[in-house]
Amino acid sequence: MQIVRPFVICATLAAGPLWADEKPSPMEPGEAWQSLRLDVFGTDAIAETPGALMLDAPFRAHDPALVPVRLTQPADGAPLSEITLMIDENPAPVAATFTLGPAMHPLDLEVRVRVNAYSNVRAVAKAANGGDWLMAGRFVRATGGCAAPAGKDAEAALAHLGEMRVQPLAAEQTPDGLRRTAKLMIRHPNYSGLQRDQVTLMTIPARFIHLLEVRQGDELLFTMSGGISISEDPVFTFRYRDSGAGEIRVRAVDTEGVEFGGSFAISAG
Repeated sequence: MQIVRPFVICATLAAGPLWADEKPSPMEPGEAWQSLRLDVFGTDAIAETPGALMLDAPFRAHDPALVPVRLTQPADGAPLSEITLMIDENPAPVAATFTLGPAMHPLDLEVRVRVNAYSNVRAVAKAANGGDWLMAGRFVRATGGCAAPAGKDAEAALAHLGEMRVQPLAAEQTPDGLRRTAKLMIRHPNYSGLQRDQVTLMTIPARFIHLLEVRQGDELLFTMSGGISISEDPVFTFRYRDSGAGEIRVRAVDTEGVEFGGSFAISAG
């Protein structure tokens, strides 16, 4: 669900030092979540269960337009079928909804997002066998991420639109088989609709990846339904159980209806 609230452009704070005692902090009370919870999840029960689902993010973001958020589970956690990533104070609070295939269990997924104001960043997940939603989150200090200028001009961004690469990072033998870690990088400006062209000062229309499918062979690893809070040139780092297919297949569609993708060989080593 794409929820959009009125937006006021905020100036980006100068990045300060990340002191040793400035560690990710638990979520803080806020009014935004009360209405968001009903809009997105209705009256479903949502349980904060420490240790069942973890979300890691920097307490103070160095770049509010490129904030890394990592979602993990313990090895004995319940398999998850769906997870919604939310940034309470963003103009569009639902950053993305992921559906997860069995090979993604236990979850280890990292994505980069825009954070527009000091906000709770939360993940709400559904167990594959039903039951209550699980929730984890962190309070992140960042401002102006949704309106931050694009990293490259429109001509350069469009020239490389849809280029992608999958980089194998690690492989580990576990009791349930070989598990691999890979990084998917996609060239796309993911315009938020809140940025201005630095030459004309006109607002750049929103254009972003709204559908992403990642598979090993024909087996689904995950899909993403994304919004404006996913960063420019999206990067996804994920861990999965290797089926022996030997390839990662990616398909993406943006809001202009442009589809792009690729197949990437994964070595047996």
